[in-house]
Amino acid sequence: MSSVNTALETKLKILPASPGVYFHKAESGEIIYVGKAAVLKNRVRQYFQSKKDFDVKTLALVNEIHDTDWVETESEIDALFLESEMVKRYKPRYNILLRDDKSQTFVRIDIKAEWPTVSFTRNPADDGAKYIGPFYNGYAVKKALKYLRKVFPYYTREPHRDRVSLEMQIGLEPGLDVISMEYRASLKKLIRYIEGGRVKITNELERDMRRAAKNQEFEVAAGLRNKLSHLKELQRRIMFGDKEFMDISKDKALAQLGELLGMEHVPGRIEGYDISHHGGQNVVASMVVFTNGVSDRTSYRKFKMNRQRNDDTANMAETITRRFAERNVKAWGLPDLILIDGGKGQLNAAIEAMDLAGINVPVVSIAKRDEELMVAKNRSHVNEVHLQRLMAEPVPGVSVLESSGYYHVNLHVGRLNAGGHSRNLRGGDSISPYDELTKLFQRIRDESHRFAVSYHTTLQRSGATKSQLDDVPGIGPATRKKLLRKFGSVRGVANASEAELREVVSAGLAAKIRAYLATSE
Repeated sequence: MSSVNTALETKLKILPASPGVYFHKAESGEIIYVGKAAVLKNRVRQYFQSKKDFDVKTLALVNEIHDTDWVETESEIDALFLESEMVKRYKPRYNILLRDDKSQTFVRIDIKAEWPTVSFTRNPADDGAKYIGPFYNGYAVKKALKYLRKVFPYYTREPHRDRVSLEMQIGLEPGLDVISMEYRASLKKLIRYIEGGRVKITNELERDMRRAAKNQEFEVAAGLRNKLSHLKELQRRIMFGDKEFMDISKDKALAQLGELLGMEHVPGRIEGYDISHHGGQNVVASMVVFTNGVSDRTSYRKFKMNRQRNDDTANMAETITRRFAERNVKAWGLPDLILIDGGKGQLNAAIEAMDLAGINVPVVSIAKRDEELMVAKNRSHVNEVHLQRLMAEPVPGVSVLESSGYYHVNLHVGRLNAGGHSRNLRGGDSISPYDELTKLFQRIRDESHRFAVSYHTTLQRSGATKSQLDDVPGIGPATRKKLLRKFGSVRGVANASEAELREVVSAGLAAKIRAYLATSE
């Protein structure tokens, strides 16, 4: 083993022979690389056994490693999911330098279709489909779905239900005797399994198998027995469970958050909110959810404002009011913490809306200008004892000031030169005991901003498409649909010749379309 410090050498001796995620750290404590391993003991020790096969970048990483931590997971797929989330949260320097052809992969199931299909994508869309992920290693996810297909047969492309396919014959697609309702019920079990419900699904299959055998339905019982065998084989190879494996007590950022805000319990569900619009048009809000410190995309929600206005305070008030409407509280439950992207105005609006709804949940905000955490004194529903202690006994890298009824909490004093939506949550040489929490706040705020902007952009584009065609005299919904089906887009219609347009509409209307779109280009 190459030379390492005594403390690290001692830690390497107790590495477990289980899957998990490891965190290489520099001497300053900065996380410089996040990786996953099927066997932590083998993978992590490889970094320190021989350097002769390392390229220049990997060698630079190894020479900078001063400490290593890890989190064990139940399976390799759990490690894949956690690795992806931690890379997005911490943005380690060497994950960028050593980036290869890996990219995030989502499982897509268009569950609302009559005969849904299962596929993979790198870019989730707002199309009503179910997206599960992200997973950081597409190969492993596809391999696992291949085995799961033996248990829960599914289509990978639009089926031809009038004939038997080869995949149907070998049990990878539902048979012709299966109706749409039964198929979708099977897919919902598949989704539950992927999202961490494997124990419950297995117990259900065992119960159904025993019931079938008791009723002397031996063919049904045999089929269920085969499904159970396939599930056990999958568990030996690769298992799912992006909700079961997380040990919330091991997430330092969540522990720091609970300490900072004096919370009785480590926050399991955090919701982040942001507003996006352009001059008061296409005003939308995002709600992103982080469960046990990890993004939970299936719980994200978006709001289109009932009133279009260039007033983020009023827009935030409407958003929080709708979020905590009785039916939404019943459907989504209550969060442990709310994080608002904005300053005093948006924070006050959120607090007032929650007070009117009778909701007593901690709520804080991140001000855009200085990236400071803002807490409304005696109104943010947090225990302020620790904040007051930090004011009385300052610690390096942290600043807490009280002004006009607010605590201004800077957890990253001296951190500058960041890019993107944030200004100074990353970079610099200062050390703060709340570095872990700083990265978590950054991750939630950036994700809420991204989700809000993507929805705003979608509405903006659809609005532009609608106005161009709908303003042409003589074009109604049916004609617009025909044109878009024929030419693919408004641009395609604009580029079409008058003769091509006459194949869809009358000669007179074709001339009007050409004249109108030509003047609006």
